[in-house]
Amino acid sequence: MKYAYFPGCSLSGTAREYDRSTRTVARVLGLELEDIPDWSCCGATSAHATSKLLSLALPARSLARADQMGLDVVAPCAACFNRLRTTVHAVRSDRRVRQQVQEVLGEDYGARSQVYALPDVIVNRYGLEGITARLKKTLGGMKVACYYGCLLVRPSAVMEFDDPEDPQTLDRLVRALGGEPVVWPAKTECCGASLSITRTRVVWQLAAQILTAAQKAGAEAIVVACPFCQSNLDMRQVQAQKWSGRRWNIPVYYFTQLLGVALGLPPSELGLDSHFVDPLGVLRQKALV
Repeated sequence: MKYAYFPGCSLSGTAREYDRSTRTVARVLGLELEDIPDWSCCGATSAHATSKLLSLALPARSLARADQMGLDVVAPCAACFNRLRTTVHAVRSDRRVRQQVQEVLGEDYGARSQVYALPDVIVNRYGLEGITARLKKTLGGMKVACYYGCLLVRPSAVMEFDDPEDPQTLDRLVRALGGEPVVWPAKTECCGASLSITRTRVVWQLAAQILTAAQKAGAEAIVVACPFCQSNLDMRQVQAQKWSGRRWNIPVYYFTQLLGVALGLPPSELGLDSHFVDPLGVLRQKALV
């Protein structure tokens, strides 16, 4: 199984641990990831808020190279997945949009390669049966709040990834790893994403609501598939505590990190040394590290 790999800007900067754990887990599973040559930023929310054509042309530049590779694309970042998948849908659906994008690029782009989210590739396309056959450890009943955020599953007609109100892909993975996914009401709420920089207090408030919901559900950890979600719930946890007056100490893992632990990989290969909230305490309690 082979995919064109679009790491995106976050996985090359602030979320290197997501990139590292993704590549390591893929290697162990035998999932081949080939970087798209000379890929560029998808524009994320900035381009989307500035110009519709720009928000399509930026992802299209990298997707045209994936077309040339003859491979479907996998994107670990939920924001990148959302923008790349939206571009494929727009170009396939509207001949005029396709022509406009090609004029900006100065090259042919036919949207032949489809784009998939990393959880979709690992859980649904690679499959839980292949994963469980390679497990070295189980999560020992760890209670996990699976947080999907707002970009991974919506708009559902375009993303075509799981139920937009009650997604289950990460829940199924956690259960297969020997954990216990908790039932909670905030799994698709927005964390504020890039407002973390421009309107930080908004993110404190949203993070407090999500962390409180996870705590009330009895979660020992939160698992995510998005660099924005991870940083807002992990890095902003102390500020959200000061703002709300509540207290949490909930580690926030990328799903590839928990999968890597269950595959028997050491924390040093999964980037577990770069979190703000201690990620090793719960793992030690479960005798996983």
